[in-house]
Amino acid sequence: MAWDNAPSHICRGGDPRGLAFCCPPVKPCPVMNTLREIGLSPQEFFDIKQEFANETKLGEGAHTCFGSLVWCCKPSKPCPLRDMTLNQIGLSVDEYLTLKKQLSEKILAAAKKSTVEPNREAILALSATFDISEENAAQVLADCNNDLRLAVKTIKLNELEGQ
Repeated sequence: MAWDNAPSHICRGGDPRGLAFCCPPVKPCPVMNTLREIGLSPQEFFDIKQEFANETKLGEGAHTCFGSLVWCCKPSKPCPLRDMTLNQIGLSVDEYLTLKKQLSEKILAAAKKSTVEPNREAILALSATFDISEENAAQVLADCNNDLRLAVKTIKLNELEGQ
């Protein structure tokens, strides 16, 4: 896969990177809490995703639930509409995930929550506890805005999804 540590969906407890797989913020759901945590309004989130859709192939998919792939979920969740669109436009799952990762990075770059450098002790603890590389531990911790509790949860969920 093009995004080895892709997060779970926000509605399944995923970390903020999972916003790349979320529906539009039109109803009360966990996405609203995550947006609040990272300091983005629903409108800002919507605008970021729409802009990304206009610039990439994720703008395709008029027959998907919300009219483009930018709002579609992770490939691990079955969806015939998403899969049909990917097939029709010739976009592989790896390419889809690569674009979703870029979208996630764009969303997090716009986040207003202050971030600090990951704590070296936390990186070492995550690496030793979960038998992952220090680089992977540092990446997960950074992706989780240096929230060790969320990093542990993310790693555990990734392990479960990998089984």
